[in-house]
Amino acid sequence: MARNNNSQEEPLLLSGSSRSANFSEKSPWLPSLAKWTLKFLMWVILIIWVCAIFFYCIGREVLQIWVTATQGTIFGITGSIFLGFSAPILIIAFLAFIYVSAFPGDDFEKKKSKFPRFQLWTFPVLVDGPFGVVSAAEFIGIALFIVYILWAMTYYTVETTELLSKFSIPLMEKSYLMLEVIGLRLGSIGLFCMIFLFLPVARGSILLRLIDIPFEHATRYHVWLGHLTMFLFTLHGLSYMISWDLQGIYCEKMLEWKDIGVANLPGVISLLAGLLMWVTSLHPVRKKQFELFFYTHQLYVIFVVFLALHVGDFIFSISAGAVFLFMLDRFLRFCQSRTKVDLVSASCRPCGTVELTFSKPANLHYNALSFIFVQVRELSWLQWHPFSVSSSPLDGRHHISVLIKVLGSWTGKLRDIITDYPNQSKDGSDIPPGKITASVEGPYGHESPYHLMYENLILVAGGIGISPFLAILSDILHRVQEEKPCLPKNILVIWAVKKSHELSLLSAVDAQSSCPSFSERLDLDIQTFVTQQSEPSLEEGKIEQTLSFPSIFMKNGSRMSCLVGTGNNLFAGLYVVISTLGFIALFGIVQVYYIEKFGIYQWWYRGLLFTASMVAGVVFFGGIVIILWHFFEERRAKMENWGGGDETTDDVVEPVLNCEMGQRDLASVQTVHYGRRPNFEELFTTFSDKVGSADIGVLVCGPPGLQCSLAKECRSQNLKRGRKNHAVFHFHSHSFDS
Repeated sequence: MARNNNSQEEPLLLSGSSRSANFSEKSPWLPSLAKWTLKFLMWVILIIWVCAIFFYCIGREVLQIWVTATQGTIFGITGSIFLGFSAPILIIAFLAFIYVSAFPGDDFEKKKSKFPRFQLWTFPVLVDGPFGVVSAAEFIGIALFIVYILWAMTYYTVETTELLSKFSIPLMEKSYLMLEVIGLRLGSIGLFCMIFLFLPVARGSILLRLIDIPFEHATRYHVWLGHLTMFLFTLHGLSYMISWDLQGIYCEKMLEWKDIGVANLPGVISLLAGLLMWVTSLHPVRKKQFELFFYTHQLYVIFVVFLALHVGDFIFSISAGAVFLFMLDRFLRFCQSRTKVDLVSASCRPCGTVELTFSKPANLHYNALSFIFVQVRELSWLQWHPFSVSSSPLDGRHHISVLIKVLGSWTGKLRDIITDYPNQSKDGSDIPPGKITASVEGPYGHESPYHLMYENLILVAGGIGISPFLAILSDILHRVQEEKPCLPKNILVIWAVKKSHELSLLSAVDAQSSCPSFSERLDLDIQTFVTQQSEPSLEEGKIEQTLSFPSIFMKNGSRMSCLVGTGNNLFAGLYVVISTLGFIALFGIVQVYYIEKFGIYQWWYRGLLFTASMVAGVVFFGGIVIILWHFFEERRAKMENWGGGDETTDDVVEPVLNCEMGQRDLASVQTVHYGRRPNFEELFTTFSDKVGSADIGVLVCGPPGLQCSLAKECRSQNLKRGRKNHAVFHFHSHSFDS
């Protein structure tokens, strides 16, 4: 890729730093005061909210006082419950937009520690087991959830046993009541867990951006919480079904749909939908039948709607805040994904890897750790696949690239379309050549470019896992050349591949163009291990000399849409705030002019009206903001100064022009080992001895086995910290590559 000579805007975090810097110079204490005030306020709200959930089982009298004091509004008891359990997370989201906009990011050079130190998020505690690699911070979170479940169930069991002992009723009747009360309590715990289930699955969530957890990591928490929530809901349903069966009223109760109280049949439907999603999401099923998992997971709509019908409006309002934030993110993603994006180039590299380069507006920012979701309509209208970006934002303002390894049917068909295109277009037949109609969601990823926060970096990749590290290397080379903020000085790349033909992927980085004197200004060492070849192949030299490969251009209509949660903070914040206010206003209108006026008392119907108000708030009120946002970005894009060139191609050079040059550049710092795997202990120790007592960032992208091995090695090295001048290894994983 050739670098655009026009002035570059800093990606993501640094885009607003100049405004903050000017303000700080005038009143140096005011920004710091405002920042810590916002942080303190968000922490206070969060702690009170979490404590309200944790101690709900022993504080129901307090809840009753709260409901009595607040239910006099037009929203009634539903408003009271919503204000207590859902409003706090929405308020934190509002404050988070203010925080992220006003303080887009600290100078990471100031964060550099004088002495190496451990961090909870980067110190692996568990490396083997059902949870995979677990950091110290994640371990604390898991422990808190386990304590909460055990504490709540113990309290409820003791409370129920003591309550039933006060009544002189037959033993069998007591057992029936015990089962149903325990089932009720399990359902309430599951409902609280469902709050946290929906928070991590919103890809552009401001809450994830606030704590700098990218969606790729948050999905792990969604998986863990999904197992926990469905386990609780399943026990909830089984408790009632066993009780009903023992009483001989099983069929009658299962089909019961009461107007006042919990409606059983909608609960059965919701549970069945949840069970289907749960079973198909188990790792063996998901690995072998991904499409089955993907399509079945769309049943979340049935799950949520029928849950609202099952429990009614005021109980559903406990978890409505988290569901509403997910709905906001989902609708915004739907709007962005409608755009058909121009393909600047689509090519198949000699190693069989597909490279796609999409057109994007200059005002859509990303960083080298970002990823995007890609849909190709000729292959599937429903499938979206995540890929790490392989280009740096400094490679060019008007494009973004991904590398895709051919592993399954979807990627295989994509490769066939690209490779067959030149032949079909030249044979003179009436059959139209293959077409690629692509849509893109994102970019998403880390709010902070943490690859720039360490002077010493170790990048470990397996196969196509090198893709995000190509973006990182390109980003660092550009920054060194342009003298932009950049801490990395010593970089070790450890790359394991099966066959030597995969080495041609390094040609994606044009080091000579990015930074001609990089070997003098950067200590870069690439150690490559070809595990399934004992010596170089005879064709390897020929491949390196003739790395020319054709690329095709597809004009589908426009550039990538800027309608993304990680985009314009002002419009993203307005979208959330106005949608929320619209939902509250609509529900208030429904409450006054329909529910109270006509005496609507059915729980299930009120739950349906509550859910419909949520949807309408997002679609109608949020839709207005999205329309204004779209027109604003279009107008802004037109006003951008592109220097009179074609915005889709002015900063992109065809891959055929750069391959040979790029390969020679990085080959000068590359050592290739054949027939063996990397010895991480030896490599880490050597690198540690070279840099001395310092923080070392370890980034890994590859299969779970590789991640576990690296995490184990980082933990082992850190436990040796007692030795003088020993480094501290900080583990980061990056796992969205196919």
